[in-house]
Amino acid sequence: MACVLVVDDDPTVREVVVSYLRAGGHDVLEAADGGAALRHAGERDPDLVVLDLMLPDVDGLEVCRRLRASRDVPVIMLTALGGEADRVVGLERGADDYVTKPFSPRELALRVDSVLRRSGERTEAVPERLVDGDLVVDTARHEVTLAGEQLALTGREFDLLRFLVANAGRVFTREQLLAEVWGWSFGDQSTVTVHVRRLREKVEPDPTRPSRLLTVWGVGYRWEAAA
Repeated sequence: MACVLVVDDDPTVREVVVSYLRAGGHDVLEAADGGAALRHAGERDPDLVVLDLMLPDVDGLEVCRRLRASRDVPVIMLTALGGEADRVVGLERGADDYVTKPFSPRELALRVDSVLRRSGERTEAVPERLVDGDLVVDTARHEVTLAGEQLALTGREFDLLRFLVANAGRVFTREQLLAEVWGWSFGDQSTVTVHVRRLREKVEPDPTRPSRLLTVWGVGYRWEAAA
């Protein structure tokens, strides 16, 4: 049974989301503001957080930043703000996905199950070590080193990098990456775009002129293996 923390200052939204998740067999915690969310997270270490962006006390973006700074917990962000800039900010703070209100509780429950499933697969993966020039992806240790220096990657960044390196030379659309790495048949494809940009900032000498994680214009992305 997974522990899910639901954070929203709207009691009606909380009630609906909590009831759907409990019906799906999850142990659910509730918080109405950012401070309570951080306290719950510190006490129970949830497996996933459903987090509203607009919160009293500590806002959702700051809660997400603090959570991801101390643990690799998946975060699905809820918000009434649907603009691309708002979605990108949430993803850059470490959210795994972004759901705009009003939303389907059933769809949200499916996304929660998908994220939890992918997180479980990551922890149970068969140990392997991928080497590409000075880049080493160590699945057993869940670590990546570049030129001998360990990179600070989120869980999703690690999954994306591992998948691309393991399939070097192949081009994948954002839709394919969303399915293969996130395990979703639906979702905001800008999630992929943001994670690619964040990875480039960590693995490329010059992220504005990438030489490893390449864009294939009009198609998607490709990992270029070292010579």
